[in-house]
Parts: sequence; structure tokens; C-alpha cells
Amino acid sequence: MIEARGVWARRGRADILKDVSIEVGKGEILAIIGPTGSGKTTLLRVLNLLDHPDEGRVFFDRVDVTEDERARFSARRRMAMVFQKPSMFNLTVEKNVSYGLKIRGVSGSAFRDRVRAALRDVGLSGYEKRRAFSLSGGEAQRVALARALVTEPELLLLDEATANLDPRTAETIEGLIRGAREKGLAVVMATHDLDQARRLADGVAVLVGGELVQLGSPEEVFERPKSEEVAHFVRARVGW
Repeated sequence: MIEARGVWARRGRADILKDVSIEVGKGEILAIIGPTGSGKTTLLRVLNLLDHPDEGRVFFDRVDVTEDERARFSARRRMAMVFQKPSMFNLTVEKNVSYGLKIRGVSGSAFRDRVRAALRDVGLSGYEKRRAFSLSGGEAQRVALARALVTEPELLLLDEATANLDPRTAETIEGLIRGAREKGLAVVMATHDLDQARRLADGVAVLVGGELVQLGSPEEVFERPKSEEVAHFVRARVGW
């Protein structure tokens, strides 16, 4: 569904991503883990087509969307991203959730039904008329997830979606991530929670200093790390 080939990203003279290649299919969850500053968010932004790679190519549904602005726009309408600190309009919850539908021209009963279903799925039924700025951090994160899911994306990108949330809210969001996979979405999630990566992901990508140092199943990454730096990061007890 989404593929990065040989992607480099630079900020000034600094290489943020160094020759990174990954791919994620429909109905798969890829967890991106790594130390703070390893390039996780930058990789998500490249996959979400918010940032152009300095080198390399990005493919969405097998179409090269690296440079073609029309193709990038079309692809972005089929994906959604939830940031660690969601941005909200100073409007009602309903208007925040429905924004993506509005710009896509959805109206009438389909519009109302999809907003109602999205809020029900994230456990916020009855919040339609609440002001977004009155919500707690966990509630705002669930609104952001509802706003992403209501557009029925084919690719969902999550940047530390459960960071700093209470366990109950985090469990709710993890359930929604599993549900997205069951519906056939491709999911790419950056997380500092290694246990979460083990629980949810089909594949795990380890970024260190902008480099993809290991890519494999959770069992491979956590139980058979390829290097001492991966073993140190995942706290694996192996005989180095």
C-alpha cells in the first residue's frame, strides 16, 4: 500500500533519514521504533506526503507519488495521519470530526451517520456539541482519531498516538488500531512503547540515527536483534 525506496531526508547539513526502504501492505501494521531523534516522525511525514524526500522514491498503491503533485494530492485523500499532539479547531467536536468529510463533498445522511459512527467507535457518543478546546488530552486524541477514521482511509499513520494517555484511553485506541487492520487498512505507527509494538505490529522497523538498522517481525527484532545497538535499545537479554 505504501513503500519508501532509498529515502534520504536532510535538514541543512544533517541527514535525518539515511537510505531508508520499507513497505507496508493492506491489513498490515508496521511499528517504527527507535531512540528520540532517530527520524521516526520525519519518516511518517514523508510517507504521509507532507515532506518530499531529498533522495529516493515513495509509492502509494504502486504509483510513484514522489514528484507528481496531482498524484500526491490524490494519494493524500486516501490516507490519514494522527499526530502526538493533535491540532483542533476552536469548534464543536462534531465539526472537528466532520472536517475531512466536508472537504470531500460528503453530505446528507451519509455525513451524519459517519460522524456518529466515528464518535461511537472512539467512545465519545454524545460529545457532538462539546467545544473541542474543553476536552482533556485523552479526549482530544480520540477526536483526532475519529477525524482520521471518518474519512475511511486506506493508510493510517500514527505518531505516538497513545503517548501520555491514561491506560484505559490507550487501550481504547489500541483496539481501534486493531480494528483498522481487520478492515484492511495499512497502518504505520511510530511508538516509544516497545510492549505496544510487540502487541500490535506485524512488522517492526528500528531506526537509529536515521538509519534502518533492522526490519522484521516482532519476534525477530525483540528476540533475535541483529546488532548490539538494537539489542541494547530493545533491552534484549542476548549473549553479546
